Amino acid sequence: MLTPIIAAVVSLVAGIFLGKVIFAKNTQKIEDEALAKASDIVKNAESQAENIKKDRILEAKEKFLKLRAEFEEDSNKKKQILIQNEQKLKEKERSIQQSMEQTKRLESELNSQRQSLNAKEENLKRKLEEADRKRDEAEKMLASQVAQLEKIAGLSADEARKQLIDALRGEAETKASSIIKNTIEEAKLTATKEAKKVVIETIQRTAAENAIENCVSVFNIESDDVKGKIIGREGRNIRALESATGVEFIVDDTPEAIIISGFDPVRREIARLSLHRLVQDGRIHPARIEEVVAKTKKNIEEEIIEIGERTVIDLGIHGLHPELIKMVGRMRFRSSYGQNLLQHSREVAKLCATMAAELGLNAKLAKRAGLLHDIGKVWPEEAELPHAILGMQLAEKYKENVEVCNAIGAHHDEIEMTSMISPIVQVCDAISGSRPGARREMMESYMRRLKELEELATSFNGVQKCYAIQAGRELRVLVDSENVSDEKASMLSYDISQKIEKEMQYPGQIKVTVIREMRAVNYAK
Repeated sequence: MLTPIIAAVVSLVAGIFLGKVIFAKNTQKIEDEALAKASDIVKNAESQAENIKKDRILEAKEKFLKLRAEFEEDSNKKKQILIQNEQKLKEKERSIQQSMEQTKRLESELNSQRQSLNAKEENLKRKLEEADRKRDEAEKMLASQVAQLEKIAGLSADEARKQLIDALRGEAETKASSIIKNTIEEAKLTATKEAKKVVIETIQRTAAENAIENCVSVFNIESDDVKGKIIGREGRNIRALESATGVEFIVDDTPEAIIISGFDPVRREIARLSLHRLVQDGRIHPARIEEVVAKTKKNIEEEIIEIGERTVIDLGIHGLHPELIKMVGRMRFRSSYGQNLLQHSREVAKLCATMAAELGLNAKLAKRAGLLHDIGKVWPEEAELPHAILGMQLAEKYKENVEVCNAIGAHHDEIEMTSMISPIVQVCDAISGSRPGARREMMESYMRRLKELEELATSFNGVQKCYAIQAGRELRVLVDSENVSDEKASMLSYDISQKIEKEMQYPGQIKVTVIREMRAVNYAK
């Protein structure tokens, strides 16, 4: 009975012992595995740390090399700039030396010419004295011969002259009638052919778009309702616009459009931009109109400077004086014989550079002279000088090269040419202006006539502003209300019209309107 119990106890004790042994072995195995994993983790961490360290070292080296390369590149650029500056200084020194040598040569030539002129003057005086003496002798001889002929012919000199004139007149009338008859018959035979030839040449040589652009600008509006706001009560807005801008606004002729008419393109552009801003803003009244026109004029001046800067940059011209750049920008709003002055000057500059390069001359200097050759046409002040001489004086004022100044002044033969660039500029100016359709003589004379019309009116005392409108058929004169009374305004209108009749030539008739306006301004504080 006890034996099975003992056996069970023994087996139980043996199982417990065996379980402890197995548990101890498993625990040791887990510890070994944990140690192995910990060792692997440590090794991996050390490996990663080493890799990170190497990566950081490589990044540092790359950054160092990059900074070093940038430093070397910056140093090289600065060296190149220094070298270029040294070369420019050397070129300027050579140019100054050449100018000094040329000045000395011109002085010597001038002295020799002065001596030659003095000698010629003395010789001319002697010849004049001799000619006067011979003329007196010839007059005496002629008088004696006429007296002898009158005795022989029995006629006085006046009677003989009259008979000769009557005979020649009859013969001339006969020949003239015969020539006219032959000409008419020949014209009938060749009329169709010549007419076709004239029409074709006219079409080819006419720049109609330039003529239209030089006289009229079109301002489009969304609806005709806006026209009422622009005209204003009893036309006060449209009068304020015309007085402030100096152009004519034609409102009723074209639907959904307003025609801006004026011979000065700068005034038309100011008027167009001002009208655009007023329509967008919606507030249209005389005070607002004057404010907007003043701001627009300022903006146009800024745009002129921007156009000049962009032009010289496009052509690669450097070191130009700011005032000359401004005048280059003004060329955009001027025309020469119907040809846009800025486009003409750019074309001449490019032609000059090409021709100078072909001849082995200084292309940059030739391009500079070509761009500035008509700079005298945009000088805003009045000057009693040809535009070539005025342009030369402006170039000298703003320290341009001597050869450039001579090329500007000599391109219409006002002065003697002293450099090879001068004939190049003259030739290229003729090339640009003689292209078919490039210019229109009538447009230039028309603009000159309108300008003279305005200048004539402004010469009277009390006149503040004057605008020629309606293609020169009307002259509007604004006078100072404090110095000009109503009676004097009427008399002034008559005096201006009489002076126009005496001093100017024009087709049709010109309406002279004198406007006297009284303004009282006070401020509530």
